[in-house]
Amino acid sequence: MQEKYIDESKQGEAFAIAEKPQNNKKLFLESYGCQMNFSDSEIVASILSDIGYNTTLKQEEADLILLNTCSIREKAEQTVRMRLSQFKNLKKEKPHLTVGVLGCMAERLKTKFLEEEHLVDLVVGPDAYRDLPNLLKETDGGRDAINVILSKEETYADINPVRLGGNGVTAFVTITRGCDNMCTFCVVPFTRGRERSRDPHSIIEECKDLWNSGYKEITLLGQNVDSYLWFGGGPKKDFKNASELQKATAVNFAQLLDLVANAVPEMRIRFSTSNPHDMTTDVFEVMAKHDNICKYIHLPVQSGSDRILQLMNRQHTREEYLTLIKKAKKIVPDIAFSQDMIVGFCTETEEDHQQTLSLMREVEYDYGYMFAYSERPGTPAHKKMEDDIPADVKQRRLSEVIALQGELSRMRMKSYVGRNHEILIEGTSKKNENQWKGRNSQNAVCVFDKLEGQKVGDIVTVFAYDNTQGTLLGKTVE
Repeated sequence: MQEKYIDESKQGEAFAIAEKPQNNKKLFLESYGCQMNFSDSEIVASILSDIGYNTTLKQEEADLILLNTCSIREKAEQTVRMRLSQFKNLKKEKPHLTVGVLGCMAERLKTKFLEEEHLVDLVVGPDAYRDLPNLLKETDGGRDAINVILSKEETYADINPVRLGGNGVTAFVTITRGCDNMCTFCVVPFTRGRERSRDPHSIIEECKDLWNSGYKEITLLGQNVDSYLWFGGGPKKDFKNASELQKATAVNFAQLLDLVANAVPEMRIRFSTSNPHDMTTDVFEVMAKHDNICKYIHLPVQSGSDRILQLMNRQHTREEYLTLIKKAKKIVPDIAFSQDMIVGFCTETEEDHQQTLSLMREVEYDYGYMFAYSERPGTPAHKKMEDDIPADVKQRRLSEVIALQGELSRMRMKSYVGRNHEILIEGTSKKNENQWKGRNSQNAVCVFDKLEGQKVGDIVTVFAYDNTQGTLLGKTVE
């Protein structure tokens, strides 16, 4: 029985794309961590494709190896270090091979990375990918190269991402970068910088291009999509006073969601990740208005205890979060939620832990991503708080949270049984080549027997006749 939580021990995902015949160099690109990293890898592949690189799934034939990294937890960084060590023999065999680290880990460690990992030639932060062609000229000359400068404006809005190794059906569309919510446990504001929103016109055009290219579902992506806010007159810093700001044409997330839903009315639309502090009821109203917006929200809470939420600087209380959930369920009756939960945060008591469990029972999440707290250097929690919960206590509490989520997931999956669902066929089931897999509007995975004439990308009506903890079992309604 598989629990619905992230396995950080798994290796990163390597991608390949269609080759440009004129390109004569090979890029091996591997991504770790969040969806934003995978989206960023598509931007990197596009930039490097223009200077002669085709991607490959075979690291031994690569001229350039890039790892797009995550710093959200210590274990994620350890995984990357272990992966780098596996390239040592390859580097000896191919002295001219360039190895680089991209993303959040590069931003956090900066020059220290070059000093500690002697295998690494290139260190590039998430706002410096445009500089890759210049940096590679440095490494071609035998010098280490680094650019980890964070930007207040960079959104890569003008770069057409290369869709890497996907199913040709679902795609990410980045709408914001960075984060201004200074949660005390989180490195994202330090590794990805201040929040920026992308021009809505470029977002809509990308969504239209994806539909015209055969894609059937998009996920609007950002560290915090709900705080999306674009001003027609330019970035917020360009306004001299409040009256100028009032006159500016502004688009918030609910309005953007409405614009996208109207622009591609047959495209399925999802979005991630949301922050309870910035989520507003008008988003729920837009979801209820459009059939093509999936009825699912990933809404991280992190803890069910007000005391812990305050220490985390989460900017919302338990009651405010539960009120938001109730409003959403009233406006969108068939809505589903998933969560992020951190157990064992600094000073967490058994009472705090029980409050987390009780909140989970009240919300009835479909699934979640659950972790034991690990200190991240440079964060306010690391600087000002003691990581004082013993490892065995953290593990026991984590096991209890995972077990409860397993019960809730099975219950929620059972609630979908006996009903018809519109399922987007995303590919063949991993367990049975004679079955399709896809998801319903609530993001529940469904497997069902293949029928003649069906293909990846079709949206079919499926009757769910049974369920496991995390999967619906169905059959096509003919």
